[in-house]
Amino acid sequence: MISPAQTAVLARLHLQVTRRLDGLLQGDYLGLLPGPGSEAGESREYRAGDDVRRMDWPVTARTTVPHVRLTEADRELETWLAIDASASLDFGTARMRKWDVALAAAAAMTHLTVRGGNRAGALVCTGDGVRRIPARGGRRGAQSLMHAIAGLEMRPGRADLGELFDGLMRPPRRRGLVVIISDFLGDARSWQRPLSRLAVRHDILAVEIVDPRELELPAVGVIEVADPESGQVHEVDVTERLAGAYAAAAAEQRAEVSGTLRSAGAAHLRLSTDRDWLLDIVNFVAARRHRHNRRAEVR
Repeated sequence: MISPAQTAVLARLHLQVTRRLDGLLQGDYLGLLPGPGSEAGESREYRAGDDVRRMDWPVTARTTVPHVRLTEADRELETWLAIDASASLDFGTARMRKWDVALAAAAAMTHLTVRGGNRAGALVCTGDGVRRIPARGGRRGAQSLMHAIAGLEMRPGRADLGELFDGLMRPPRRRGLVVIISDFLGDARSWQRPLSRLAVRHDILAVEIVDPRELELPAVGVIEVADPESGQVHEVDVTERLAGAYAAAAAEQRAEVSGTLRSAGAAHLRLSTDRDWLLDIVNFVAARRHRHNRRAEVR
């Protein structure tokens, strides 16, 4: 159950998402991640740049000319949200907490996908285990999903993203969309392989949630810092030298996350607690649609 205050927040969030997204992005089945679907269509001759994994070998053998199999956009899309709700997201030094941005991103992604018979479900890691919320369709299903996510309680402990990604492989599902929402703190090597396996079967969108103080620290002298996942508290003397080393280490860690996501073929969207998250989502989706349409015109 969620409190009346949380219910009011979700209602305002729904209105904000609906008004701005519907006004700026006209939804269709090219949708959130434009691209080919999984339903088999007609064949055509191979052109430079085509994905060789879509080669139509029977037609190629009959005609002795390389052909590729076209696909049609799926009319029913199943979207799964893989949400990191560990204690590290209960942090924010700008407009809001990282968890507030994560919840808003989940609402926006659900709104963009759960229409026209599409369904959405979620796997949420709260730091001490993974909670599965079954996929449902329609507006009521989307509202029920968001209420279930908002009602979960963060607990101490670090999210095991590898376990979260493996959970989306069981049971096997038809090709769909997986939206990962996390701050991706920790070692990327622990979830690189599970993500690559997941990306073989599904389209992946990774939404990275960051806060400015995670990227750099001001040289303000001695401060007290607490690890929300372990509860440990430390006093740190933030000198100019330490601040520079911290910024370099943070940039290296974020570059590792970006490289790991890119190597798995995942689309990558970064949202920050000090920016307009909804405008960033709109710009991201519009840019991807524009690139997709440009490629289609070239072909």
